[in-house]
Order: sequence, then C-alpha cells, then structure tokens
Amino acid sequence: MQGVKTVAFHTLGCKLNYSETSSISRLMEQEGFEKKEFTDVADVYVINTCSVTDNADKECRQLVRRIQRKAPESMVVITGCYAQLKPKEIADIPGVDLVLGAAEKFNIVKHIRELSKNDAAKICSCDIEEVTGFHSSYSINDRTRTFLKVQDGCDYNCSFCTIPMARGKSRSAAIDAVVKDAALLATAGAKEIVLTGINLGDFGKGPDGNASAALNSRSENFYRLIQELDQVEGIERFRISSIEPNLLGNEIIEFVADSKKFMPHFHIPLQSGSNAVLAAMRRRYKKELYADRVGRIKALMPHCCIGVDVIVGFPGETDAYFKETYDFLHELGVSYFHVFTYSERANTHALTLQPVVPVQVRHERNKMLRNLSYMKMQYFEQQHAGQTRKVLFENHNKNGMMEGYTDNYIRVHTPYRSEWENQIIEWKL
Repeated sequence: MQGVKTVAFHTLGCKLNYSETSSISRLMEQEGFEKKEFTDVADVYVINTCSVTDNADKECRQLVRRIQRKAPESMVVITGCYAQLKPKEIADIPGVDLVLGAAEKFNIVKHIRELSKNDAAKICSCDIEEVTGFHSSYSINDRTRTFLKVQDGCDYNCSFCTIPMARGKSRSAAIDAVVKDAALLATAGAKEIVLTGINLGDFGKGPDGNASAALNSRSENFYRLIQELDQVEGIERFRISSIEPNLLGNEIIEFVADSKKFMPHFHIPLQSGSNAVLAAMRRRYKKELYADRVGRIKALMPHCCIGVDVIVGFPGETDAYFKETYDFLHELGVSYFHVFTYSERANTHALTLQPVVPVQVRHERNKMLRNLSYMKMQYFEQQHAGQTRKVLFENHNKNGMMEGYTDNYIRVHTPYRSEWENQIIEWKL
C-alpha cells in the first residue's frame, strides 16, 4: 500500500496492550504516518485485541463493522491476543485486510506497505513457540500515568487461561534497559510509571524465555528491578500493576513500605476464595497464602490500597464454594475487585471440567461481588476522610472537571485547572 498518510488506533484489554499500542503508534509516526482519532476517517485502522473474555472478541467484530460503514476504502489491521489465537477467524471478518500475530505486530509498517485493499485478508502469524523476542513498550502523551512494559508471556498453565497460547513463554527486558526507558520517560515529563507485564513477579527471564545468566546469579529479578527503578531521577511515582501472590515476597512488600517512590497500592489476583476451585484452576497458591500476603501488607501499610482479580462461575463452583469466596473477600482487608464472569475459551483444560455453572448464575454472582467491591471501596475511602494526601492530576479536561489519584489510589474529582495538569497537589480528602 503506497502513500498512506493517516492511521487510527483502538485498544481492547489490559494495560500491557495500551503500552504496546502506544509504541506501535510512535513507530508508525516515525515512518511518516499521521495519527488520527479512532472516530475520524483514516487511511489505516489498527485494532489491538484482547481475548480474555468473549466480549473482547465481539467488540472487535463490532469495531470492524463500524469502520466499514464509515470508511469502506480504509485498511483494517488486527493484532494482539485474539489475532494470535484465531487468525483465520479474524481474516474471515468482512473488511479485515491484515492479521498480525504476536511476532509480527512490531513489523506492522512493512506489512502495511505491501497491502492492497482488493487483496484477500493477509495473515502474518506464526507458531507461538517461535515468539521469543521481547519488545519494550510504553505509553506516553495518552495519559499522565505511563504504562511501561517490562515483562511478557507466562509459563503458568492456569486451566482457564489462553494467554500463554497468545503471548508465549515468560520473558523480560534487562534491568539496565528498563532503567533507561524510565529515565527517558522522566525526560519526557512523566511523573508516574505503572510497571506492566503478563506475570510481573516472574521478571528476570531473558528474551528467549530462559533464565538469564544474571538471574542465575540472583541479580536480575523483580525485587532487584524495583530497587534500581527507585533510584531513577525525575519519576516521582511507580506502581506495580499486578503481581501473583506466590511471587509477592516479604522483601518486595517491605521495600514498597519503605520507598518514597513506590506507591502503597498492590493489585493481586485471587480468582477464587475456595481452595477447591483454586486447585481446579491450577493456581499456584491457596487462599491462606493470599490472606497472609494481604495481612503482611496491611501490617506495614495500613493505608495501602489492595485490588483483587476474581473469577465467578468457574466450572464446579458450587453455591458453597462461591459463598467461601464471598465471605473470604468480605473479611479480607482489600479495597476493590475486578470481577470477571467465567467464559469458555477454546483449547483450555477448564472446558473438560464439570458441572458447568449456568450463565444466569454466573451473572448473579458477578453482580454480588461488584456490589461488595463498591462497599469495600466506600469503606476504604471513608477511612481516609479528612486526611491530606498527595494527588497526581491527569492532563484531561472532562466537561470542566479533572481527576487524579492519591498515592493509595483514591480517585479525586475537582473543577478543571490547567496549572494542575500532571502536577502533584497536597489534597484534603
């Protein structure tokens, strides 16, 4: 495809996807493309997909149809996890021109240059075993908080999850490279960096998915990474996006408690508060370890915000097992949940498990936990009412309002003031 001028992006899914979309956008701009809003007419539309839930698949199809109605002559490129898992299914969607698998997403410009709108959809994918490289990615200019990808892939085999099939083996950047990226982001004006990855606590494996020589000497691991990042000048805040409970050791918790830059905020996947369900999910811990991690955090940082991922309606989750999860979360000193309704994913072990929970029951359980999450966050915020905490305000004017987050992740809204954009302000809650 010759003479392409404009490109628009849409991202589905996790923070890692947002960091990668931002990097692909910069790559294309360096090659002469002009970035447009996704609502505008553009020559090329790039959709970076997720495949954690069925909704992400459906949303991808809806987006392609919308583009077809608005700009039928435009090129449509699909990449991301859905593209890696089901390339032929995506290629059959009317209007799709190019499908890029995990190993090809950062070669997007080369593939677009070779496209013609009248050709059949082109698939540039590969076996996931061949995906061994690590591509550093970060978001910038999109939000005040910058998402920095430091790890990719996963070596776990949770029975419900397709991510290892979509992203390959665990691999990560070298610590020196991450520190350089952080310093670059500081120069660009970033105040807060959110460390992202598929399995952050597994940081330290080289680009080929094998433990690096440095890791074998115990110098390249997540604990060492955060120690080094704590020394980066210009960045005032770091957050850990998500970390598995079995990889969240005391040394990491104690370091965050003593750090001036790492925020008192953890997001720790639980998935179920029933040990029977956790075993069926092939998770690598029991709920007692999870409770221990939360207790340790709250003992050192009573003001710490703790988020939880939880799945409802997993096969075999009886009413009694769900009640275990509900009661466990109710008693636990956590602040909010991300609740996912279990959906069947092709080629996962969970498809063989019985009994299947009716979809209506799954939705009812989701609603119950979302209501509990709301109450937990209300309680957490009330505990800090009257306190003065530091808020980093976003650089967006939303209908005359702006928002920001305290160090411990309490959202604050206030009338928009341009001088507060990307600034840390002492704020009485």
